Amino acid sequence: MSATFDEVFALPDGRVLPIGPSAFVLPGFARLSMDDVLPTLSEIARRSPFRHMVTPGGDTMSVAMTNCGRLGWVTDRRGYRYTEDDPDTGAPWPAMPAALSQLARAAAAAAGFTAFEPDACLVNRYLPGNRLSLHQDRNERDFDSPIVSVSLGIPAVFLFGGHKRSDKPLRVPLMHGDVAVWGREDRLRFHGVMPLKENSHPLLGGQRINLTFRKAA
Repeated sequence: MSATFDEVFALPDGRVLPIGPSAFVLPGFARLSMDDVLPTLSEIARRSPFRHMVTPGGDTMSVAMTNCGRLGWVTDRRGYRYTEDDPDTGAPWPAMPAALSQLARAAAAAAGFTAFEPDACLVNRYLPGNRLSLHQDRNERDFDSPIVSVSLGIPAVFLFGGHKRSDKPLRVPLMHGDVAVWGREDRLRFHGVMPLKENSHPLLGGQRINLTFRKAA
């Protein structure tokens, strides 16, 4: 890229900004959907509350998580996997609200990925100081579909790395309503989130909500 990220992110909303050959940020893409999207989050959390999952190695994740959709991503001492039922409630994960699936499909199409049909949405809740270490999304059976990641609330710095954990990641600032989409040759890139700084958002307060849509099966 010829422009710096400070220059790129000063451009008007509506631009599709490349961060890789098949990876893009859509600044502000989700903002117009907030009246439909935000009410769904409370209902999802009511039916399947946020929780701090445990990794196979026994570490408790700092980021609180829940899911909606036909499949939900979970981790515990038995490993990383998708389940049809919420292990905390024993009930199926909440169905993916139409407002969320429509947003995910529209964002994927805007980034050049048509016919995206997500069946899983991981909902992460970050508080200041929380981070997500570099990792790959590889528990899905379908690597042909992209990842669609929607940022809500306080700002974050998204780390978008290479195909090896040791590759130096690009630091991508994400604001409320920004959407990142990556697929094809970029689908298995390592990615993460730097520790969040203290901040406040008028709609969501001092937290960041991230919606990660995937085609898992």
